[in-house]
This record gives sequence, C-alpha cells and structure tokens, in this order.
Amino acid sequence: MQLNWNDSLNFGRKWTLRRLWNLINVLASYCLTRWTGRPIQWGLPVTLSVEPTTACNLRCPECPSGLRAFTRPTGNLEADFFRRLVDDTCRDVFYLYFYFQGEPYLHPKFLEMVQYAHERRLFTVTSTNGHFLDDTNARRTVESGLDRLIISVDGSTQDTYAQYRIGGSLEKVLQGARNIVAWKRRLGARRPHIIFQVLVVRPNEHQIDDLKRLAREIGVDEVKLKTAQVYDYKNGHALIPRQKRYARYIQMADGHWAPRLLLRNHCWKLWHACVVTWDGVVVPCCFDKDASHRLGDLKETSFRAIWQGPGYQNFRQNILKGRKEIDICTNCAEGCSVWV
Repeated sequence: MQLNWNDSLNFGRKWTLRRLWNLINVLASYCLTRWTGRPIQWGLPVTLSVEPTTACNLRCPECPSGLRAFTRPTGNLEADFFRRLVDDTCRDVFYLYFYFQGEPYLHPKFLEMVQYAHERRLFTVTSTNGHFLDDTNARRTVESGLDRLIISVDGSTQDTYAQYRIGGSLEKVLQGARNIVAWKRRLGARRPHIIFQVLVVRPNEHQIDDLKRLAREIGVDEVKLKTAQVYDYKNGHALIPRQKRYARYIQMADGHWAPRLLLRNHCWKLWHACVVTWDGVVVPCCFDKDASHRLGDLKETSFRAIWQGPGYQNFRQNILKGRKEIDICTNCAEGCSVWV
C-alpha cells in the first residue's frame, strides 16, 4: 500500500489547461486574501461535493443521517439537476466528490451519475459504508469509471466495528471490498483506487495494525486514518481515543476537553471547495451537516452567481474576522495547522 502510480497518473490525466488556470486563479485569490485580510475570490471551486441522498442504512452515533436528526428536508438528488450542475461547472471544476450525508449507493441512479461525470473527465470520488457492494454493484462501480472508492472500515472484528457502525456487518463490508478487487482484475481496470478509511475512536484504536493487514490481504490500495469529530466533547466522551495522535481533543488543566487545534482566521476550503445538498442548496463546507448556513439555491440562482455572490463573500469575511464566532467552525480541523 505504497504510492499508487495508477491513481496518480489517472489524477494527472484529468487536468486541462482551463482547469489549471482556474486553480491558479483560486490559489492567487486565496493568497491575496491572506495578505490583505479582505475576501477576494477569483475563479470557480476546484472541488465540488454533491449529496446523492440523506438516507442511510446505519445508525452511527455522531452522524445526523445515522441519528435521523436532520431539521432540513431529506431526499434524493434528481439526476436531471445533477447533469445540469455538471454541465455548468465541469470546464473549471476538477474533483467531484459524491458524498455529504447519507449512503450514496442507496440512490437508485447513483452509478449512472458517476458515469456521466466520468464522461466529462471529472475526477470522481465517493465514500460508502460498504454494505451495497454486492457482485452486481461491484461490477457496475468498476464499469462506471469511478476514480476513488473510500470504504469506511472502523474495526477489524464485528464487535468493535459495530460499536460505532451500529447496525452494520463487517463481513459484508469486507466482502464488498473483495468484490471490487475481483472485478477490477477481471476487467483489467486500473480504477477505482480503493481506500479503507478508519475513523479512529477509542473502541478501535488498538486494531489499526489489524486493519492494515486486512487491507493488504484483500488487495486494498490504501488505508487512511481519520480523527473523529465529537459533538459533545467538553466533558469527555467514550469515543475520544486514548492515544493523543488519534484524538482531535485534549483534556485541559480544569478537566474539560477542547479541540487540539488552534483556530486560525482563514479557511482554504472556502476558496477551493463547495458543497451542494441533494435539493440544490449551497453550503460552505461538509461541517454544515444540517445546512444551517445557506449561501444560495441552485434552483433559483446560477452556480457562479452564488459562488461569487454576497452570501459567500459575507461568510468568507466572517471567517477572516473570527472563526470562533461561527458555530460550524469551532469544531473543525480545516485550516488549522498548529497543534496544542
């Protein structure tokens, strides 16, 4: 599970001169923003996250989909709306992430949408809990042209796995990964690049080496470790790992817990990435899970008008003034490079 050259070459092939120019504009405007302290935005986002559905088969305890705790409307992305969004942005956007909340494979036309984006040379990625990768879906996934497949595997034994992935079957997930590997080999395909993503929590932090071994045995390309966001962390939480390197929080001298990262009043994501809910609402980032900061509605306004409009600019300005004043930014690791 070293650097995968197929994935790297595939990543490189997706770039066009226009997309590179867009990236240069985005980078330049962000650097100029950092220098001047004023929100300057050139170009369109490099990365676009689209939510196929809010539905999920599991009940993970720190997830609005799992808790069935949304206050916003729930539903499935309309395929026609998705195609219009892709057509409107694909000349500039490079990276399309099929995920926000919910389980993407529950959308009946999910893989058709992946194929549509693939045909427009977008670098396509999705994240799944892995319960719907049966033999048929595994073959369709490989044939769709999906570039990266992130599979959540949060334990090397069923008992540990189910402590976070409530209602899930580890064996079903592992078999799904085996199905993808098998179809890649049968079809002679170089993609998708398969990633086991481990949300490191206290119940599974002792199983990291076992998970890496499982990935090697199955033929998975990469293992990524991810720190867990906990909503109610101030008094400690049973999910916070004991090993500091895996924890997003630290216990303070007074006994309370706080995020380990120092907040900086800037955020790269607000310049290069964008999130669109299933019903066309644009929100700042993936931390706004309930879409409480609505920056525009694509059913009423064009994407470019929203991206460079007053709602986005005001939010960027507020980030520059003080992240601590924005609820979704106080428990976020993006843009924070200094550890306590």
